[in-house]
Amino acid sequence: MNEKETLTFEESMKSLEELVEKLEKGDVPLEEAISMFQEGMKLSKECHDRLQKVEKQMTEVLSEDGEISTFQVEEES
Repeated sequence: MNEKETLTFEESMKSLEELVEKLEKGDVPLEEAISMFQEGMKLSKECHDRLQKVEKQMTEVLSEDGEISTFQVEEES
């Protein structure tokens, strides 16, 4: 993947799933498997970082006075 090329979350997940499928088949030469594993780890980290960023955005709410506050969902018992 080119460093200038930015994949969407969905594209990253699809690429990660494809890498996992190829590795699970077990018919990949060792050197290629290592390279694929490293690419998979990179994609996994990118997806995880994006999810954390979105989670943070979803838990912060802008109040009427312009202050950011934490949004908490009250669960029903």
